[in-house]
Amino acid sequence: MNLILEIAWTHVCARVRQTGFAVAGVATGVGFSIMMAALMVGSQNDFTERLVNTLPHITVSDERRNPPVQPAQKFYGAAEIHGLTPETRRRGIKNPLAIMAALEAWLPGGVAPTVRVQAIIRYANHDVATSVVGIDPRREAQVSDLPEQMRGGTLNDLYRATNAIILGDRLAEKIGARTGANITLQTSEGANITAQVVGLFHTGVRRFDESTAYVLTKTGQILARQTGLINELRVRLNDPMASRRIAARMESETGYKSVSWQEANEDLLSTFIIRNIIMYAVVGAILLVASFGTYNIISTITHEKARDIAIMKSLGLTEFTVRSIFVVEALIIGLAGALAGFALGYALSRGLGSIRITNPFLDSDRLPLAYDYTHYLLAGFVALTSSVAAGYAPARKAARLYPVEIIRGAT
Repeated sequence: MNLILEIAWTHVCARVRQTGFAVAGVATGVGFSIMMAALMVGSQNDFTERLVNTLPHITVSDERRNPPVQPAQKFYGAAEIHGLTPETRRRGIKNPLAIMAALEAWLPGGVAPTVRVQAIIRYANHDVATSVVGIDPRREAQVSDLPEQMRGGTLNDLYRATNAIILGDRLAEKIGARTGANITLQTSEGANITAQVVGLFHTGVRRFDESTAYVLTKTGQILARQTGLINELRVRLNDPMASRRIAARMESETGYKSVSWQEANEDLLSTFIIRNIIMYAVVGAILLVASFGTYNIISTITHEKARDIAIMKSLGLTEFTVRSIFVVEALIIGLAGALAGFALGYALSRGLGSIRITNPFLDSDRLPLAYDYTHYLLAGFVALTSSVAAGYAPARKAARLYPVEIIRGAT
């Protein structure tokens, strides 16, 4: 083995310039692949974190996953009746406090009751459709980051004014309202109240900041015109990734539709899969191009060292040994390129993260980057694999050369 390494190292060092270009090609591929992975995974993680922190991990609504079975279907299996109006049911979750107590007995997280109402906000000749959420400020910290997302006032300010309301900062900007302003809320049920803005919040997700407002649970029930209404339970788990499994269990126990944050945002999460496919395709293409440099240098060495190969084989070196020499040369180039690429990728990521970006649509002036050791391991593995694969073909060709023909042709 020492002989193989010594000969391979001698061949690689004999052509310093060409070896340097091959190593630089591999390093460039590895470095840029690490930078791209850090950028794309970082932006994906940042968006997912904002989404998870803004939305409840699980939402239990007063809907059913499937429509209720009609009486005729229960007693007459062969009957088929059309045109019947379904039974009118009272809105809201039945016995919400009992359901919450049952869930809290085993749920690894917090749960809070909510009244969600669709309303029109009227202020200064602006009419904006808004989702008004009635909450209990004492429980809100268990299911969302709203207390930390306040940009004016606190949640306890909801108790300090009649029909107090907290608006998303983009919603307040859209209608021109500020803290202390009196706005009008009107619902399709005919409720019409005047509310005072006591605070603003900012989640970082635009569609929530410009279309959501928070009031007390009692105010939400007044807007819905139904005393004691609780039409939603919001749940936050200790492990957000367990939301699907726990949502299924909650739905089977309560009978009410339970939607995890993954199910509520399946369209957005599916785009991440496409982005990852694109990322890995581009990274693979970069490393594949870099492997051609390795193939070129190994092929050149094989051609120029044909006489040396003949001498080695005439001295008794087997085809496996000769082939191993050139594979090791490719491995040396790939390893050197990978190590240099690690340093280049880290430097590129740091440099990209230091650039200040001024964009009104971004909450941060820095690009979100993910520094993950798996990016380095994956890029290094692909670089070594492609280098060995690129060097195997000329190595196999070199091992099959007949020493007599080479020496005869050389003389």
